[in-house]
Amino acid sequence: MSKYCLPNKTVLITGASGGIGTAGARALHALGANLVLAGRDASSLARLAAEFGDERVLAGRVDVTDRMSLRNLVDRAVDRFGGLDVVWANAGCAPDVPATIRTIDPELFERIIEVDLLGVWRTVRAALPHVVAGRGHVLVTASTYAYVNGAANAPYAASKAAVEQFTRALRVELAMHGTTAGVLYPGWVETAMSRPAFGGHDITTRMREAAFPRPLAAAISPETVARAVVRGIERRAASVTVPRRWRPIGILRGVVNPLSDAFLIRHHRLQPLLRALEDGARVDGDRQPVSVPDPGAPVCDGSRTGCEGEAERGTPSHRPCSHTSDRAGASIHQADRLAEARDTWDGPRYPEQHEGTTRRDA
Repeated sequence: MSKYCLPNKTVLITGASGGIGTAGARALHALGANLVLAGRDASSLARLAAEFGDERVLAGRVDVTDRMSLRNLVDRAVDRFGGLDVVWANAGCAPDVPATIRTIDPELFERIIEVDLLGVWRTVRAALPHVVAGRGHVLVTASTYAYVNGAANAPYAASKAAVEQFTRALRVELAMHGTTAGVLYPGWVETAMSRPAFGGHDITTRMREAAFPRPLAAAISPETVARAVVRGIERRAASVTVPRRWRPIGILRGVVNPLSDAFLIRHHRLQPLLRALEDGARVDGDRQPVSVPDPGAPVCDGSRTGCEGEAERGTPSHRPCSHTSDRAGASIHQADRLAEARDTWDGPRYPEQHEGTTRRDA
């Protein structure tokens, strides 16, 4: 297939107010694309739009859980630029502090599904008639969590696996219209949402370090992801994996996943951490969320999550939401329980030499 030329094409990006979305917007604008920037943080969007000037940019505050707000922005984009060629569904959320399925706040679990899965569906559906008319391209941000075990991050992982299947089906369905679709699989990215796993939360950081090989544990910059996004759109690629070292795992997931699951079940460092995470979530014998963020915090549509983009895994413009006092108390309790878990863990143990060869990332 010939190269898809981006100059003068109109690209709609959700989650554009920070992180991957912002970096992608800059890269696409530099190539001559018209930009339709969507996000929850109006001030961040305004600053980004001001970088580019008004001629080739339209910005709008959009909630991906609101179908009408997406439709209205699409209509404005078509009126402004005469069409819509590419839609990049890049918004999504993840828990500020990880939790197991047994202890996560049910409302938080469902909120993540609402944004990460149904938000993608609403975004793509709103833009699709125009993208098909222009024989353009659809890009959906998933994650390596689409195929990596999502222990302590189940709603995010489940959503990313779901949008992968959504986009695969879409690519087949669009072929008869001369339109294409692809999935973006970022690994760890240097954004606000990844901070808990890089020192912002003790147990989360230890979990990342415990279970993934060291080469997969390093975070990359949003700009690195943005360059891969541009190449993927230009090639109309079915998949874009960044960094590339994740590709063999994605390709061999049918073999790797059962082995990985068995490994994590027996992991003598990870299992005590999961136990400590659950124990830290219990208050007076009842299971409670590890973190109860401020509903008014300017992240992920005001929900109890930290966000990427407007909502996407790893956007600096969206700050992880939490009550400092709640987190401090939970951290003290979790530290006590972590020490106890290490002493009382009675599950199978790996030989000591395995500790130096397995470090975790997701």
